[in-house]
Amino acid sequence: MAFGTTPDWFHISDDEDVVWESRPHPITMGIGLPVGVGIALVGLILTGWTATDSAGLLTIIGLLIAVAGIGLAFARYLVWTNTRYVITSSELYKKHGVVSRDVTQFRLDRVQNTSLSQSAVGRALGYGDLTVYTAGSGDPELVFERVANPERASRLLSDQLEAATTDESVV
Repeated sequence: MAFGTTPDWFHISDDEDVVWESRPHPITMGIGLPVGVGIALVGLILTGWTATDSAGLLTIIGLLIAVAGIGLAFARYLVWTNTRYVITSSELYKKHGVVSRDVTQFRLDRVQNTSLSQSAVGRALGYGDLTVYTAGSGDPELVFERVANPERASRLLSDQLEAATTDESVV
């Protein structure tokens, strides 16, 4: 698959290909996004309603409420858009962070098991968690949280793990 330019937070070798890239399902933005939009609308309505008189205290309060709502909605959007998941032909990556950046990376040859879990709501809305366990650890090492179309991501990861195992046995 061609994905254009490689993001600056991970580097792939010449013989490595990006197999899958995604961000969490939009549901990850949670209630903060619609609440922020609702607060912004209330603030704008209050501002418009009171601006016909004179720019008094209620107009200023309305503007402050609108700015707070926009800020809340934008913060939730930034967290969502700055979370990325990548499967390459030899590694797994998870990046999150708005101001700072946290990147977790594992080579496929370290992956021992994977699991896919979906709640009833997740199944209805098309998202789930893909968990990766590495050799030597009983705890999950990496979780792709609330991935859209998790069956596809799990299948692509399984295909890459099988290819990596096949490549190792040839050597």
